[in-house]
Amino acid sequence: MRKVQFNITSAAGGAAFPVYVVPRSSKDEISGRYGEAVKIRLTAPPVGGKANEALVEFLAKRLNVPKKKIEILSGASSRNKMVCVLGLTPQELEARLID
Repeated sequence: MRKVQFNITSAAGGAAFPVYVVPRSSKDEISGRYGEAVKIRLTAPPVGGKANEALVEFLAKRLNVPKKKIEILSGASSRNKMVCVLGLTPQELEARLID
């Protein structure tokens, strides 16, 4: 089985990648790709920033980094977001996303 490769780039102090969020899903999970983005399903609703909070919490657990190391660079009010993770290289980030 071939590994899914995501579009992860170097960023100042870490790595950045596009995310496509599907709120109000049945469970929190990475469900593959959506174009060039990592498709992430979240149980949280897309109101009051709850989906963004859930995304940061989900990624912090999945990547084993503190929540303060994850930043939504753009798309805070959109399903399409750009996320930066400080302290990880693109290779480390991809390995932890796939794991």
